[in-house]
Amino acid sequence: MSDAAQPTAAEVRAAAEAVKAALDRHLAAVERRTGDDDTAVYEAFNALAAAAEEYDEILYDRYDEVTPFEIPGADGALPPYAGPDEPHALSLLIRRDYAVAEPQRLLAQARRVAEIDGEADTTGPAARAGVSPLAALGVLFGEYEPDEIASRHKEFGLEEGDSTLWVTASEELPEPGEWLNTPFEHADPERIICRFDVSSVFDEDEDEDGDGDGDGDGDDVHEEEGAGGSDS
Repeated sequence: MSDAAQPTAAEVRAAAEAVKAALDRHLAAVERRTGDDDTAVYEAFNALAAAAEEYDEILYDRYDEVTPFEIPGADGALPPYAGPDEPHALSLLIRRDYAVAEPQRLLAQARRVAEIDGEADTTGPAARAGVSPLAALGVLFGEYEPDEIASRHKEFGLEEGDSTLWVTASEELPEPGEWLNTPFEHADPERIICRFDVSSVFDEDEDEDGDGDGDGDGDDVHEEEGAGGSDS
């Protein structure tokens, strides 16, 4: 950046004062909080984040110096919520990843299900499910609800990867069949009311920070709320 384009010392000072004011507003909103979904807290949170980001940028431009702030919105965090205040419809967007850890267990379980359903002949679905992973997966996911497979994945020879659930808001329900061909194409992060992520990466982050309890018994759940970026 050229000297002419650099912010002045007064502009940096003004940005610092804006952060102080935003801190005061945020604390006051938290002290007056009326519930977990208090919009005043969300708005103060976003204002504080914006002021801190502006100060961080202008400080660097002027003095080549940085702040210790971690600005919300980086590293995959949610953008500010821009959906309706009173949504009349919801959409749940779910993704769960699995590794086929034990193919033989997968094949055996699928064959058992197919045989119970009366397909025990040597050329029917049971036989195909016992030798073809694709057929086996079709049998299992056709028989069980996704939540049941998630709770019993080890029985089916599967190993959990990352998963996420997005709860998004809309003004009204889409027309029947409107999105079936492209169900995830129009997912809008700015309409997320809340999301729940499960990943071992959160355990790794805790270990790096020295806050982990060392149990390592499962993936951690990371929750974010679209209206304020709150996470736990």
